[in-house]
Amino acid sequence: MTRFAIDADVVERLLRENRSVAARHQLVAPASVKSEILARLYREVRSGNLDEKEGRARLETLAGLKMRLLADRVSRATAWRIAAGLGWDEVGTAEYLAVATLQADALVTDDADLMAASAGLIPLAGYEELFADDA
Repeated sequence: MTRFAIDADVVERLLRENRSVAARHQLVAPASVKSEILARLYREVRSGNLDEKEGRARLETLAGLKMRLLADRVSRATAWRIAAGLGWDEVGTAEYLAVATLQADALVTDDADLMAASAGLIPLAGYEELFADDA
């Protein structure tokens, strides 16, 4: 089993593509990811870029996505430390790194800032590794 930390972009892609992660893998993310996805889907529907029926379907898929969500004291403190160490003005992005370093074997992201910040903290994995049975 490989435990992958994923960011909101990866969650959004999983929902858009309606793909299932290989059963032997586990997903982890900060608890805030669900609110972030809800806000994104709502914005897309309101702007007319996404049909409401599809937006609601993706929201339902999100509810069924097996993902361990963290929002505990240790992950918050770790996010704070990481954000401060990187000189970031916000801790939101650092939450993904905190969860990854505390609970995952690798981080899956396409975000350039997260990739750069992960150096020395957590290995990166590609999106397709989520679906591989032999990872």
